[in-house]
Amino acid sequence: MKQSWLNSVFPIAAIFSFRMLGLFMLIPVFTLYAIQLDAATPALMGLALGSYGLSQGILQIPFGMLSDRFGRKPILTVGLLLFVAGSLLGALTHSIYGMILARIIQGTGAIGSVLIALLADLTPDEQRTKAMAVVGVTIGISFSLAMVISPAITHQFGLAGVFYLTALLATLGLMLLHLVIPTPAKEPFHADSEVNPRLFKDVITNPHLQRLNASIFSQHLILTSTFFAIPLVLQQQLQQGNLNQQWHFYLPIIVLSFITMVPLIIFAEKKRQVKKVFLLSVAITGLSQLFLVFYYNNWISICVSMFVYFVAFNTLEATVPSLISKQAHGTSKGTAMGVYSSSQFLGIFAGGTLAGVIYQGLGVRGIFITNAVIGGVWLLIASYIKPNAYQATLILSLADYKNDIRELGEQLRVLVGVNDVAIAPEERVIYLRIDRAHYVDGSAQQLLHTCNQP
Repeated sequence: MKQSWLNSVFPIAAIFSFRMLGLFMLIPVFTLYAIQLDAATPALMGLALGSYGLSQGILQIPFGMLSDRFGRKPILTVGLLLFVAGSLLGALTHSIYGMILARIIQGTGAIGSVLIALLADLTPDEQRTKAMAVVGVTIGISFSLAMVISPAITHQFGLAGVFYLTALLATLGLMLLHLVIPTPAKEPFHADSEVNPRLFKDVITNPHLQRLNASIFSQHLILTSTFFAIPLVLQQQLQQGNLNQQWHFYLPIIVLSFITMVPLIIFAEKKRQVKKVFLLSVAITGLSQLFLVFYYNNWISICVSMFVYFVAFNTLEATVPSLISKQAHGTSKGTAMGVYSSSQFLGIFAGGTLAGVIYQGLGVRGIFITNAVIGGVWLLIASYIKPNAYQATLILSLADYKNDIRELGEQLRVLVGVNDVAIAPEERVIYLRIDRAHYVDGSAQQLLHTCNQP
């Protein structure tokens, strides 16, 4: 197991981290430097900022399907090479149109779903949930790190420096893929981590899942549009002498908001208050934008607003994917997560594009007004969410099971704390949805062992 984590989980998480770090680094600096590009207008800058999300959102699911047919590593190689090509074009272009093309090409390297599938191929079924959690943590760390180091890099090397670093990180990812990560002996389909086209209808028509998809779309729309405006706001504070470097603002805000977020997540899980914390975070997101409508020129107000916004954002970033995975049926979780991921990236596209158009006509205040309105609509939608927030997924391997699987499934259903049983015979696994408060650890494994006796 130790070897599996060293050779598989951590290198795959590192590729996730490299890729997301390169993308996140653009967020706090893009609007400051993109204005220097030939033919740049606010609307085109917003399109360039968000266009990555369009190609990423459209291709995320198809790339995963292609990896089932042609293999994980070949598709990952193509995706990382596209990402490198887009990054190099972004570093070399002097035109806003070249920048839009560069961002679209970056987005065509839509390998997130393929990385998840490769992770599932290389980790034991019972360890898959922990492995996915490691990936989630690395993405969160990448976001926080990007907010801090990006302003420093662009201060020294301009926007091209971010793109060159992004290309370098993607190249390191290629090296990890081919020199460190083993090639899986088998690449079976994993219902909990891959998209099944036959289940699209069930996922799309599930109102609870769609409310969560609307949540992640709104969350990343507001994120992208906020960071179209905030760098411009901070630039004014630099000119007024309230700030020396933009990273001086982001570092304490990011660190303090992360520290504040952790007790909120623990409280939500321990006290079974996930929905209340979720709704509170949505409300804070909208209110922070509303506050900035009136006080975006005041230094203290900017600091307070962005602090509470980051607390809410980090809380939601940890909560929404968890709610999606717990709401979806065991055999459709991968499909639900695929639709969720596409919704996230399409929100990035909508946020960047909308912010550019609004800024061109109404300025920074118009962006914050729009975000506040979207936050209000989002809160209304989120109020109807009925999450299965206190359930977890347990995966049992049937690789060595010799008896009747359906009979085993019936016996598992009557175990204390087991709420649902989904059998995936082609994968030779059973997905259990369990209530941690009542489930007796090890009881399902013991029953599996007992029923497998001749």
